[in-house]
Amino acid sequence: MAKKKDDDRKVVADNRKARHLYFIESTLEAGIMLKGSEVKSLRSGKGNIAESHAQAKDGEIFLYNSYIPEYTQANRFNHEPRRVRKLLVRKAEARKLAVAVQREGMTLVPLRVYFNAKGIAKIELGLAKGKKLHDKRETEKARDWARDKARLMRAKG
Repeated sequence: MAKKKDDDRKVVADNRKARHLYFIESTLEAGIMLKGSEVKSLRSGKGNIAESHAQAKDGEIFLYNSYIPEYTQANRFNHEPRRVRKLLVRKAEARKLAVAVQREGMTLVPLRVYFNAKGIAKIELGLAKGKKLHDKRETEKARDWARDKARLMRAKG
């Protein structure tokens, strides 16, 4: 029997606000080009992608404004915490994402950074459309109703 996909992941950073701010149309797993000190820092459980975004440029995809703190034992071989990192995707996927961003007005939002079963750092990107204020209110209302409905069903027996 196959394992669940989430069982063999060690999540390092999670962008919980993304699902509140965007409608996630589809997701994509990509590799990240990291330096050694960045991998060590991520393995210690540090990192933040809450304010980051991805962009397509010259047929490649880059991750901007993600924060991976410096690794203290790396001394002079350390990295910049907010440097631009290249994401590893196939050329055809990069083209599709670039077209969706340019023509359809969508956004590439990083959802989570994790290590897979082989110990390789991966990022889950979401192809998303921004929510308006009324959309946010509507989803919150639906979530509240589902919670109240579950509470009523539990009380009824």
